[in-house]
Amino acid sequence: MADTLTPIQKDILGEIANITMGNSATTLSMMVQHKVDITTPKVDVIKRSSALDDYDKTCVFVNIHYVKGIRGNNIFILKEHDVLVMTDLMMGGPGTNVSGEVGELQKSAVSEAMNQMMGSAATSMSTMLRRPIDISTPSVETIDVNSVKVFEKMFDNPADLFVKIAFRIEIEPKIMDSVMVQLYPLEFASEMCDIFTGISG
Repeated sequence: MADTLTPIQKDILGEIANITMGNSATTLSMMVQHKVDITTPKVDVIKRSSALDDYDKTCVFVNIHYVKGIRGNNIFILKEHDVLVMTDLMMGGPGTNVSGEVGELQKSAVSEAMNQMMGSAATSMSTMLRRPIDISTPSVETIDVNSVKVFEKMFDNPADLFVKIAFRIEIEPKIMDSVMVQLYPLEFASEMCDIFTGISG
């Protein structure tokens, strides 16, 4: 397997991410009762060791397994503050001036949010890849950015290379403006490209 992606593969993954996360943004908007915009994604190939370079202290991992249609898993990385904002909005709060740490209540709320968001994304992927696709219930962990061992155990695949898809996510009116990252093992991303190319070729 190649240790990178071709420009065409990057375009395919970007298109899949753009469509699926567009639907996810609509779902999140309904949950937080504010308009949510998720921008066109940026696709890169990175080494496992650099996955947390953009994060300070603590971040939140949401691990989602595909259980039908395609095999593999992906992880979303969110900043702890962003999770506090989103969950406060979901509970009817203003989403401003949040503080503290992500606790069990917030983990449960963000798990439900990501479950619904990625459920919408899976429906979109089913249409694009022309096969039924289902996901597992997400698992949520808060991660010390220096705790790489926990991160390494979260993937089925021991591969060192990952596809990093970075989205800018905004909740209006200026409640949140941040970046959310999605990671796939490179092999899994290549498989999705092959499926997409096979049905569109």
